[in-house]
Amino acid sequence: IGNTVLHILVLQPNKTFACHMYSLILSYDRNKEGPGSLELIPNNEGLTPFKLAGVEGNTVMFQYLMQKRKHSLWSFGPLTTVLYDLTEIDSWAEDQSFLELIVSTKKREARQILDLTPVKELVSLKWNMYGRPYFCFLALFYILYMVCFTMCCVYRPLKPRTGNKTSGRDNTIYVQKMLQESYLTYEDELRLVGELITVIGAIVILILEIPDILRVGAAKYFGQTILGGPFHIIVITYACMILVTMVMRLTSTTGEVVPMSFALVLGWCNVMYFARGFQMLGPFTIMIQKMIFGDLMRFCWLMAVVILGFASAFYIIFQTENPENLGQFYNYPMSLFTTFELFLTIIDGPANYDVDLPFMYSVVYFAFAIIATLLMLNLLIAMMGDTHWRVAHERDELWRAQVVATTVMLERKLPRCLWPRSGICGREYGLGDRWYLRVQDRVDPNKHKMMRYTEAFKTQDRDNYDKDLEKLEIDRNILYKRELSALSLSRSTSRTSSHRGWEILRRNT
Repeated sequence: IGNTVLHILVLQPNKTFACHMYSLILSYDRNKEGPGSLELIPNNEGLTPFKLAGVEGNTVMFQYLMQKRKHSLWSFGPLTTVLYDLTEIDSWAEDQSFLELIVSTKKREARQILDLTPVKELVSLKWNMYGRPYFCFLALFYILYMVCFTMCCVYRPLKPRTGNKTSGRDNTIYVQKMLQESYLTYEDELRLVGELITVIGAIVILILEIPDILRVGAAKYFGQTILGGPFHIIVITYACMILVTMVMRLTSTTGEVVPMSFALVLGWCNVMYFARGFQMLGPFTIMIQKMIFGDLMRFCWLMAVVILGFASAFYIIFQTENPENLGQFYNYPMSLFTTFELFLTIIDGPANYDVDLPFMYSVVYFAFAIIATLLMLNLLIAMMGDTHWRVAHERDELWRAQVVATTVMLERKLPRCLWPRSGICGREYGLGDRWYLRVQDRVDPNKHKMMRYTEAFKTQDRDNYDKDLEKLEIDRNILYKRELSALSLSRSTSRTSSHRGWEILRRNT
């Protein structure tokens, strides 16, 4: 019951009352330390009161709980050294990481905890010492891997075509070699080494990604932008395309260019994932993700309807015409592609002035130009501008959350020997087996003095304001002029108290 009450207090809107009641309940806890403590008992979702405060973005409760966990080492003038307990914060030995819970929650208030002590210092320590070097090495290794795969695709086994052309539009001069003909020369053996590296890399990607999908859940793993959801979809699809290409090569099946082309596009697009490790590029990748999966996805539905309707109309108009004079609409798939190019203004309107064009072509093309170019493209630009304005206010905050998610990901993937535990063991200071983070803080006495004077001014003004309200309540039936005089008196009194406060501040300075 006490643990349930603690979880309820974390969700209370009255933060001061919740903190006092939290301390009162813990004062009756017999097991204040150890696994039997009320603070360490999780709820049905596996969240302790401390983790729940982080997930809900309750910064007041989080700071209150951290103040209870800290130990002051020494203080000398404005310098103070404090040990913060990393229990439930450090993701090194946690199955359900506190940092991962914060960056994966949908509440924006939770990300403010990443700027609080000691979470900010812990993330900075992990990222600067281990996260950034490993991430940069991983980015370089992935780029070299993609260069290897690209070279294998460029020099794939081809042979001249021996069969006759099936039509005048047939332009094929090379065909794919059979498996028995693909690995005969020294260059083929060298390409085979690159292909083996590519296939092994794809298998490693799937081995690393599948356990995280099962642990986190597909909806959260692919749906969270901070966790890299779109890039996880890209890299898994890339690995599957590599395996499909391998199967088609081993079975001598023609058409390997289809999965190979998809793999090249997806593999190189995944390089943008590594931009999150750099402050100059990370926020822009967030902007691109928001636009692609927000504005562009909605716009594509409208674009598909428009293209489908006008492409059908163009095909019907030129269905009775000679395709040699105007071949952009000679069949239905080509009509769809040509209409798509016209929609994005990649090409000009196709026309052959040596022959008579159908009258309906001019009418339909006129309507298409008005709807597609003037209306829908400008609508897309306006939508993207609005998204840019909204995301620009929080893109730096989202980037910092991405750095935290990347740090937790690397800490889970890498062996323990390559990523030691951060912090100081409490046995060095007689604090048990818990781990602590030492933080040195500089306290400015003048700043605290100014804060005390500010609070004094606020108290004086508040007292005078309360007195004025009482006076107005008593004399509310008096004439309007007397009410104005009372208000002028209250202003003069407030001004006098403020003047007296500033005099005290001037003399102390």
